[in-house]
Amino acid sequence: MNNFNIVVCLILLGFQAAIVLAEFNYGEALDKTFMFLEAQRSGKLPFDQRVKWRGDSGLKDGALQGVDLVGGYYDAGDHVKFGLPMAFSVTMLAWGTIEYRKEITNLNQMGHTLWAIRWGTDYFIKAHTQPNVLWGQVGDGDSDHYCWERAEDMTTPRTAYKLDEAHPGSDLAGETAAALAAAAIAFKPYNSSYSELLLVHAKQLFSFADKFRGLYDDSIQCAKQFYTSSGYSDELLWAATWLFRATGDEHYLTYVVDNGVYMGGTGWAVKEFSWDNKYAGVQILLSKVLMEKKGGAYASTLKQYQAKADYFACACLQKNDGYNVHLTPGGLMYVHEWNNLQYASAASFLLAVYSDYLSAANAKLTCPDGQIQPHEVLNFAKSQADYILGKNPKSMSYLVGYGPKYPTHVHHRGASIASISVLPSMVSCVQGFEAWYRRPEADPNVIYGALVGGPDQNDGFNDDRSSYEQTEPTLSGSAPLVGLFSKLESLSGNKGPYHKRPTTEQPSQNYHHQETSVPSTKSPGVPPVRFLHSITNTWNVGKTTYYRHKVVIKNTSEKPITNLKLVIEDLSGNLWGLSPTPVKNTYELPPWLKVLNPGSDCSFVYIQEGPQAKVSVLSYQ
Repeated sequence: MNNFNIVVCLILLGFQAAIVLAEFNYGEALDKTFMFLEAQRSGKLPFDQRVKWRGDSGLKDGALQGVDLVGGYYDAGDHVKFGLPMAFSVTMLAWGTIEYRKEITNLNQMGHTLWAIRWGTDYFIKAHTQPNVLWGQVGDGDSDHYCWERAEDMTTPRTAYKLDEAHPGSDLAGETAAALAAAAIAFKPYNSSYSELLLVHAKQLFSFADKFRGLYDDSIQCAKQFYTSSGYSDELLWAATWLFRATGDEHYLTYVVDNGVYMGGTGWAVKEFSWDNKYAGVQILLSKVLMEKKGGAYASTLKQYQAKADYFACACLQKNDGYNVHLTPGGLMYVHEWNNLQYASAASFLLAVYSDYLSAANAKLTCPDGQIQPHEVLNFAKSQADYILGKNPKSMSYLVGYGPKYPTHVHHRGASIASISVLPSMVSCVQGFEAWYRRPEADPNVIYGALVGGPDQNDGFNDDRSSYEQTEPTLSGSAPLVGLFSKLESLSGNKGPYHKRPTTEQPSQNYHHQETSVPSTKSPGVPPVRFLHSITNTWNVGKTTYYRHKVVIKNTSEKPITNLKLVIEDLSGNLWGLSPTPVKNTYELPPWLKVLNPGSDCSFVYIQEGPQAKVSVLSYQ
């Protein structure tokens, strides 16, 4: 072959590779996934809500029980707020944010990501009314399913159900603790005060879950028909693992090691990762601890956890000596008949994360059928994402609104009934079934980003509202896609229109503003001031996102404070409200504010790209 032909071949190979990379626009799919999460919001909607066919709903949730349970997410095509899958979904959103912070930021999607997490965590904080009380559900599945009506028209009972010491739910309380701990990590660079608040609730909920043990659906029995729990040991290990990652407190690592055998963490080899079964997630998170050589004296037990993590990954990749996850003829992981894609999306995210852990440790996946390179693990996760987006025997995207062909008869009340802004008159229960559910036409509202249940084990799919196993979307199916699509988009080279989103479509500018009094962890000793960090504005200049940070300094002592000097590290932008001193990174109160009296406060602001600066007290009198 002469040099010219070699060059031509290389160009053609490069062109083919570019085609493969550009086959799917994962960034567009990511943006649409956030749209679905917006469509599932309950409560008072923000002014910048992009899904305009939705309105406020559930504004009296919890009122009959004397508690404010407004907010959170509707679970699927119905209007029940099921605590267990909602908490798992928030954990997945937070985990994706933790692993792919850089990728999400580069896509200008961090605002939507934190909003999505916080819509859940704010609700969980409301629901955790006492250390040993957690309101775990609003609405009843049976009565809700008798009606086909918009959330804005709800006439079904909004009964709230709680867990307490006499009615425990270790699985639900444990998962909620995991969600709050993971969210605390996700928020820490942007709002440390809120992060600390989340950790307070996470620790209390884990203690509640561990001390008062029981299945949540024995205490909230109306959940049993819809989200039956197979056990709570995995959630206790899961919560402890996330708390170890969030706090670094070895107490939590000791817990998962000491209970590894008793609770099945080192014994259960699984082929499913889902809202009900967290073992594979625990095993992969603890494999990271081992591979980073942070296991210390616990390394032998962590190796047992990793052996089970490898079992899961090998089973997904069909390299597990026949004990594999079933694949459809088209190559989709098939775990359950009902809403199978939620299991495929969760497993794919987990595999993408594990491939990163293996790569970082320069390790390979050792399977009974041979050694697997980390990029092969990621490639399999990519194959599942590609199947979802249209690379399947039906050539159909199972992500609604993505691509030229997707489901148009989604089993979702709000999508299937004309918007309240178009049809202001109330749609009753029976009218909803007669006029809208059985309507042969396509949905009047496209529920962008909804991941439907998906095809059967032979890749068959029936686009019909009554085929709820296949056409109903769920929170727990969509949440893992945020991390997965972010990872894949970072590798694809696509530059979609979402990179240039107009300012009017940015998330609410105070989406992670929380005036919560939490002690600064940066200060030496216990100085008598507290710092309240928040972000009050964001904007883009080209591909760079800038944040306006506000820090409130509050005197928590009973004495006046003078000559307060602060050290501010990691400051890359401009600062207002403090006076610089000759010492590098050191600031003092402005000349007109000589004294900070007991209970009073002052504030300063700074603008920079990315996370907040580190503020600590140098000295005071």
